[in-house]
Amino acid sequence: MRAAGPRRRAAVAAAALVLAGLVLPGAASADTAPPAGTPATVSADVLPTWQVNGVVWSQVLVGNTVYATGNFTRARPPGVALGGAGEIAAAHLFAYDIRTGNRVAGFAHALNGQGRVITRSPDGSRVYLGGDFTTVDGVAMGHVAAFSTATGALDRSFRVSTSGAVRALAASPTTLYLGGSFGSVNGRARTALAAVRTDGVLLPWAPRTGNGQPRSMVLAPDRSRVIVGGTFTTLNGQAARGMGSLSAATGAVLPWAANKVIHVSGPYAGITSLRTDGRQIYGSAFQFGMPTENNFEGTFAANPLTGALTVVNNCHGDTYDVLPVGPVLYSVGHAYSCRWIGSFPDTTPRVRYQRALAQTVAPTRKNAGPDEYGWNYAGLPASTVLHWFPQMAAGTFTGQKQAGWSVTGNGSYIAMGGEFPTVNGTPQQGLVRMAIRAYAPDKRGPTYTVVPAKPVPATTATPLGGGKIRVDFGAAWDLDNATLTYQVRRDGTTFIATRTVQSSFWKLPRISVVDSGLPPGSRHFYQVKITDPLGNVRWSPKSALVTA
Repeated sequence: MRAAGPRRRAAVAAAALVLAGLVLPGAASADTAPPAGTPATVSADVLPTWQVNGVVWSQVLVGNTVYATGNFTRARPPGVALGGAGEIAAAHLFAYDIRTGNRVAGFAHALNGQGRVITRSPDGSRVYLGGDFTTVDGVAMGHVAAFSTATGALDRSFRVSTSGAVRALAASPTTLYLGGSFGSVNGRARTALAAVRTDGVLLPWAPRTGNGQPRSMVLAPDRSRVIVGGTFTTLNGQAARGMGSLSAATGAVLPWAANKVIHVSGPYAGITSLRTDGRQIYGSAFQFGMPTENNFEGTFAANPLTGALTVVNNCHGDTYDVLPVGPVLYSVGHAYSCRWIGSFPDTTPRVRYQRALAQTVAPTRKNAGPDEYGWNYAGLPASTVLHWFPQMAAGTFTGQKQAGWSVTGNGSYIAMGGEFPTVNGTPQQGLVRMAIRAYAPDKRGPTYTVVPAKPVPATTATPLGGGKIRVDFGAAWDLDNATLTYQVRRDGTTFIATRTVQSSFWKLPRISVVDSGLPPGSRHFYQVKITDPLGNVRWSPKSALVTA
């Protein structure tokens, strides 16, 4: 961690700074060095992490170890290209240290099909895996497996077999709840939902979904109910558009107010992720091409016992996973417009996608609406989009042109998994870590790069007469710092003004400085030093030489 760079005061007393249309410090924003009262995010710096050659669908953190599963066959060290030195076999399952990014060599297993979901037991002694596979290390395992976190070994005594893929898991100290595309478990009829004891014995719990499948599930903090999300339209024959609440003991449908407001179900819509921080349930959703039938794509938070919504973030663009960490809610997807909650707008044509976001857990504002799809959340509580905008490139492995599919972490590190080939322009495939300011390099500095691409704004100097010159220049922006410092320098030697301005990739104002008291006939040029709170510097282009 480095101290902020120096701020040199004006050398010419008559210099004036005119700021037009700027957002000044004090407005809602956040980053690695936010204003007081605003939660800090992790840095956008890419930390060295082992990589995979496909897609990571799901991750879970136990202690300092991240367990990742998906559709991949090889893993390699950071900075190494496909097929390069140090690459190893890793058949759909991999583990690495969230602090270092290094692989955990003691956890090495091979699946014969992709893993879809991985979760942990409440005490962290086990990780449970579900997916398309039918063997682990050559041992028959019917779409479900368990591993010891102490030894890294496959638990061969835990034998559960489903007739189809497992897409969702939730664990209590005594029970593992399953969701997926199966019709039977351990030879007994079960329609997409089931529960087994931790020794693998099938339990009577047998709710059912209709017209779709579960994709996510989470236990309420008191473990009295299982919140289920997916593409289904009914639970136990009752209307439940994409999510609902079930008794953890009996499987009976319980009240869940959220699905009376958020409707996402069918072949092209559903709830993609459900998490809890011990206080609330957090979720995310997708919908594709059917905005008149489905009405949500962002993130939300709800009371775990009633489903009453406490936050509704109407951001357009599918969201695939959410992770609450203290006061910050991280997510991955491909958001392209959050204007209805006071953040970035869409582009025309649509070419910009923000594939990782951070928002406040707490509501801070209200939704506007109705939006361009006719979705109307006007007046419902929303949270603030924080200033954390890592640039993840879309991958090609799944053919879906996505980047991040999963996110996990703790109070110090965030780890994202998916199919991205680069992050912030750095080659880093499938897995990436980022850390809070104390553990990050903090080297991501101001940039002029935006999408759609624009030329670097010129620095211009215009004589005004009377010994005055007006200097105009464009704002830069930073991936993880909203507030930048601008120092205007005359002739490469004299700083004439210093101010701080907030900017973002969608708000890049022009700034004007009037330099006064100059000798008539004197010739000058100008340049601007742009500094973020961590001391990273970018210089603006130089102006032409002009005469006062």
